[in-house]
Amino acid sequence: MPQGTQHNRSLTAHRTHHLADGREAIFFADHGHTVPEQVSDQRSLDPRGEPGELRFDQLTGDWVAVAAHRQARTYLPPKEDCPLCPSTETRHSEIPASEFDVVVFENRFPSLGPVLGEVPDPAEAAELPAGAVAAAGRCEVVVFTSDHAGSFASLADGRARTVIDAWVQRTEDLSAKTGIKQVFVFENRGQDIGVTLHHPHGQIYAYPYVTPTAQKMAEQARKHLASTGKNLLGQILEDELADGSRIVSQGEHFTVFVPYASRWPLEAHLVPHRHVPDLAALNEAEKAELAIMYRDLMRRFDALYETPTPYIAAWHQAPLNAADRAASRLHLQLTSPRRAADKLKFLAGSEAAMGAFINDVPAEQTAARLREVKL
Repeated sequence: MPQGTQHNRSLTAHRTHHLADGREAIFFADHGHTVPEQVSDQRSLDPRGEPGELRFDQLTGDWVAVAAHRQARTYLPPKEDCPLCPSTETRHSEIPASEFDVVVFENRFPSLGPVLGEVPDPAEAAELPAGAVAAAGRCEVVVFTSDHAGSFASLADGRARTVIDAWVQRTEDLSAKTGIKQVFVFENRGQDIGVTLHHPHGQIYAYPYVTPTAQKMAEQARKHLASTGKNLLGQILEDELADGSRIVSQGEHFTVFVPYASRWPLEAHLVPHRHVPDLAALNEAEKAELAIMYRDLMRRFDALYETPTPYIAAWHQAPLNAADRAASRLHLQLTSPRRAADKLKFLAGSEAAMGAFINDVPAEQTAARLREVKL
């Protein structure tokens, strides 16, 4: 049976249904719209498979997910076979509805899950036999629109806000699940990034461990807070505003700037002025402004060249322990490997093997281009 009820704007109308193999699909409605009370997935799907493995790399202390079942996932299908378009009488997709606003569903080919549970800490993991840990966690797909063409940047105001409200609700729900240590909201756009579906969509990963990048950033944030009493990203934002040369845009609640030590030829951070650990902590005014400023930034990226710019939109949310939530501030990191109209930056020896980035484009130059672009 469907779960959930209609809610006011602060929570957004949403309702949970189930697909033919038992996966959850959460329907979200734009302001003034309603979510379907009943949906029926007419497909005959195989039962959900067993989870993959988490393998511990003793050299680095990192977890690596091994998900061989993902080799069978759909790869760049034509529009008539898109699994994210609405279902029709003659073709059933992952979304069993003839129309919808925003839908979030469990990935059919997950890197993590479908089981939930704790994973050992690194000290214990180093002693485990090979293949001893199931890849617990959860992977979800966030479909922005029923339209096959377009992007987040092309969404209307109300729809952009609905997507943000969906991210908020999913962050809250996933953060409360057993064993989850970090919730990561992101979008890959463009074949040059490696997307497998053209339909406008993003993803959410709920990890049973703190990822290497999040761990490194959290450690820096904790050290800064302990030594200065100040939030690290808040201090960086103050310094960027004082300098001004890398600021792209500024609102009442958010600022966009190109980071001083950018790794990518196109990179920008969108940072809230108030300290919040994750999307779920944003207030109504902040969410309303975010829907506008986030799309504005994406449109600036696209306006730099005659063709759409490939990007990764990564929402850095604090890990779910109290110390990291006190020190780590939510922010968006938008990056693209595009260094010219017909050139991409590839991660070669220094970056891929050593993690030591070399950027050909100064941050100040990138910021000036993004500020001056004609929208």
